[in-house]
Amino acid sequence: MKRILQLATGCLFSLSLLTMHAQGPKNSYGIDVQVKTKNGTVEGELDTRSKIVSFKGIPFAQAPVGELRWKAPQEPKSWNGVLQAKQFGPKAVQTPIFGDMGFRSNGMSEDCLYLNVWTPKVESGAKLPVLVYFYGGGFMAGDGSEPRYDGESMAKKGVVSVTINYRLNLFGFFSHPELTQESPNKASGNYGYMDMVAALKWVKANIAQFGGDPNHVTIAGESAGSIAVSAQMASPLAKGLFQGAIGESGGWLSNTLAPMSLKDSEKFGADWTKKIGATSLKELRAMSTYEIYQKMVDSKTLSFPGNIDGYFMPKTVREIFEAGEQSQVPLLLGWNSEEMNYRAITKGKAATPEVFKEVVKELYKDKADQILQLYPANSAEEAEQSATDLAGDRFLGFSTWKWFDLHRRHSQQPVYRYYFARPRPDMAQKDVEAALAGGVVKRDPNAPKAPKPKGAVHSAEIEYALGNLSTNVTYAWTPEDYKVSQVMQEYFANFIKNWNPNGGNLANWPAAKIEAKPELMLLDVESKVIRGEKDARYEFLDQDSGKK
Repeated sequence: MKRILQLATGCLFSLSLLTMHAQGPKNSYGIDVQVKTKNGTVEGELDTRSKIVSFKGIPFAQAPVGELRWKAPQEPKSWNGVLQAKQFGPKAVQTPIFGDMGFRSNGMSEDCLYLNVWTPKVESGAKLPVLVYFYGGGFMAGDGSEPRYDGESMAKKGVVSVTINYRLNLFGFFSHPELTQESPNKASGNYGYMDMVAALKWVKANIAQFGGDPNHVTIAGESAGSIAVSAQMASPLAKGLFQGAIGESGGWLSNTLAPMSLKDSEKFGADWTKKIGATSLKELRAMSTYEIYQKMVDSKTLSFPGNIDGYFMPKTVREIFEAGEQSQVPLLLGWNSEEMNYRAITKGKAATPEVFKEVVKELYKDKADQILQLYPANSAEEAEQSATDLAGDRFLGFSTWKWFDLHRRHSQQPVYRYYFARPRPDMAQKDVEAALAGGVVKRDPNAPKAPKPKGAVHSAEIEYALGNLSTNVTYAWTPEDYKVSQVMQEYFANFIKNWNPNGGNLANWPAAKIEAKPELMLLDVESKVIRGEKDARYEFLDQDSGKK
């Protein structure tokens, strides 16, 4: 699994952004709107065209700089006067890894703990449902300003939409024995996860002033953001801060971005500290952002795993769910039909029957025959499809299924599962091509053309689900794509409002039962309910994976 993530990261590292989105001049259609929060007054603006009010760059915690670097987020300080909230705050410090990210942030800084709100009605008694969205990016990249997460479209559906920033990589997940020793909770690492908790506490305390209901909050996210949703469901720190959850492609339940023990995480951090020539926590904190960022890049260590710290995460997610100790909330989740390209497991080779069978034998040893029954390779076409399926399942498909399976078995709450199968259309830009994990890279005119995706790639569903296809100019969207987006967004909006995706003229989507091959919603041009015929794959992978 680590190999898959390395390949995905390596193939996308060459491009930071293809479709940049600038802040632009002052909105000539905007009317100033002020809201008083617990810490002071913020001024956003009503867009008279969309009729949505937005507030950008609201601090939900103190800047985690200086002595607050690698500490749990602190309550925001209050201010006098009016804080302008018309521009996104800085994004978290990160390297330009993924080619599908566009930022509208105001620079990049360790001072990054800001959130954004889009609301259709600034009335304290409106009690509208609230969506809080966590971005993806492997806990190494991402930002709440990305256009694909923009909250305006969902706000038009009657939802107060919030995107947040959280610390990433070294700054968000570094663990060290000295950090554990100084912590009142005797824990270190997981600061990015705790930033999410702090943002949810801000929402609980303030969202009513923006028209939201603090007791009707749904958390959602994709990829690392989805893994974060599963972690927040498991964490005792987030209990009572949300009442529903949506996961898109990922749970903290497999080898992809798997947690370490606190002891191993401390050792990982201590070894890294020695590697860069530092001798103490004091020395690390004294480094400037530039100095320590350069140390991280030069050390080629961009991913710092979360851990089972005994505080944010007392046990593994699996153990918490099996004990029924997770937040008992309605859950909607699913994954895509091509979460990963077959090249991730064939090491770039064509997925012929011979190559695929050799890969399976290498990965599964004496269980290879069982895998080949579930992922057959009797022809070149079948081998390529099975290799694609297995790569995607190993990457994030299985972990999402396991999260689904645990919650339906250890909760009385409804669980709705989807399978997103709509391939993206051809690219409008001719000098780029698709890369692993849903990203985009500049096309080398001398290199062989990359194979066309066989399904919906990782992260492809985001713009469909949030109604933001038009923000992504890389693809030549068709009327069919907008139809899929309309249906998917309606399902999501209904769930956020009622804990049930059904309503209107949508095809009925039943909650999954505890039975073999439970029903799920196939999301495509013609969305429909199907049986989980492929669940035998995940049941086998579950037996093979052991306790995670």
